[in-house]
Amino acid sequence: MKIGLLKKPDTITLQPVSAAVRYQAFDLLATLVVVVHLDGVVVFANAALEDALGISRRMIEGSQFPDCFTEPLILRNALAGAGSNEFATLRYDAWLRRSGQDPLPVHVVLAQTDVHGEVIVELLPLEQQAKQEREERLIDQAQANKELIRNLAHEIKNPLGGIRGAAQLLEMEIESKELIEYTQVIIHEADRLQSLVDRLLAPHRRPHLVGDVNIHEVCERVRSLIQVEFPKGLKATRDYDTSIPDFRGDREHLIQAVLNIAHNAAQALVERVAAGDAEIIFKTRIARQVTFGKQRYRLALELHVVDNGPGVPDSLKDRIFYPLVSGRDGGSGLGLTLAQTFVQQHHGLIECDSVPGRTDFKILIPLP
Repeated sequence: MKIGLLKKPDTITLQPVSAAVRYQAFDLLATLVVVVHLDGVVVFANAALEDALGISRRMIEGSQFPDCFTEPLILRNALAGAGSNEFATLRYDAWLRRSGQDPLPVHVVLAQTDVHGEVIVELLPLEQQAKQEREERLIDQAQANKELIRNLAHEIKNPLGGIRGAAQLLEMEIESKELIEYTQVIIHEADRLQSLVDRLLAPHRRPHLVGDVNIHEVCERVRSLIQVEFPKGLKATRDYDTSIPDFRGDREHLIQAVLNIAHNAAQALVERVAAGDAEIIFKTRIARQVTFGKQRYRLALELHVVDNGPGVPDSLKDRIFYPLVSGRDGGSGLGLTLAQTFVQQHHGLIECDSVPGRTDFKILIPLP
């Protein structure tokens, strides 16, 4: 009988994973991220940092990262503290040097990684940090507005029916025309409040109907409605990027959102309409690698509704999306609140930039 020799199994050697592979997810972030050794040598730099510094990744990696700051000693001391486990996370403000540009003010965040001797340094431009904080406030504000509106509307609606019904019964019992006029006032005002409540609850009653949306069809529908209401003295200008693809959304809700913004703009242009030089511009663009609502998107729709009116008063700039806040006599103060609700149903955001002579409402919606 032959005795065979057992073959020794092949030995599997695990190769160390490179920093470029371990940290490649950081290239998806809009914030500037770098991984450094405790001695300050760069292990990995993401694409956003390349863009900010104006230097290729090859030149950044292997260099001394503290030298990229106007005060290198602060980062060196921070890295020394990380090496001695004095902290898990450290934050401070600094100035980042840039090739051929002025230094960039940044908020620096140091955090230890799961790899001994390596530290993640995140750099958040202070302007971008302020923008993110503003977006977070808008999102929180919109959620609070939504809950307030729903609760308030229901609390108003219940007694309204009783008030109107009592006025109708009272009207049937009295014969004096003067007294009937009073009951008619009660009924009329109850109906007006009911209409207001219905408008408050409208976004929450109608289901979110999703289909393919062409944003330029939305703009054209709004543009035609504005031109019908203001046939003279107001120019509605198109500035479209026709390469923007269709996306999934609720067409009617988006029409209503854009119409509310455009209608507010037209109402603010009354004096310029009388002078014959009022203009509203509908402008579409594609934004690339943008971050809003705490998320980063490869592509997003930018829809601008720009007017040449007097601008939003300073006293209202921080409150224009609040319900029942209006800068116009007789305004309901619901148009922008509802627009914000409809846009947020599409995971989007509305921003406003206004100075006398130019007000720009920008709608951002993620694209596939």
